[in-house]
Amino acid sequence: MNFSDMLKNKKKTTEEEKVASDNQTQSEMEQNVEQAEQPQAEQAAGAEAEIQEVEEVSAEDRLRAELKEANDKYLRLYAEFDNYKRRTNKERIELLQSAGKDVLLSLLPIADDFDRAIKYMNTSSDIDAVKEGIILVSSKFKTTLTQKGVKEMESIGATFDADLHEAITNIPAPSEDMKGKVVDEVEKGYFLNDKVMRFAKVVVGS
Repeated sequence: MNFSDMLKNKKKTTEEEKVASDNQTQSEMEQNVEQAEQPQAEQAAGAEAEIQEVEEVSAEDRLRAELKEANDKYLRLYAEFDNYKRRTNKERIELLQSAGKDVLLSLLPIADDFDRAIKYMNTSSDIDAVKEGIILVSSKFKTTLTQKGVKEMESIGATFDADLHEAITNIPAPSEDMKGKVVDEVEKGYFLNDKVMRFAKVVVGS
């Protein structure tokens, strides 16, 4: 081997050593980078886990707040409804009481008229005047009932209607056209604002 070949071999060896050294250096750098990145990845994962945990806690707190708000709203609505129910019941009772009071007040003058008629009967011998007074009191009473929405039911001669009449008994009809009709009236029926307040007790022809 001559000197020129030795130089070539030495140069080749030097280049190979340089490449090997460069490869080793790059490998060491990559390893160092991986070692440096690993703690960062672990820190990032830990931070992400902490953020997720905080978000879960926040969501739980939000749900608790919403539940508390809904419960408070329910309690307020329940209290308002209970107050409304009590108020309407009280108003209904007061309305019924005032309505009854109004009717009774309108009947008191008629009661006074009856007292005067009875007193006059005890001291008077004029039967016609007594009868006239009683007729006037009766007329006044019926007028008062009419003003309160009460109307007499005209039953005699009408066809028997179970929605209006209560048959007490049946008797032979005085004529053919009175069969199935009201022949007599034992107790008068009344309407209150066009609705039956009391059924008429009647005798029906058969």
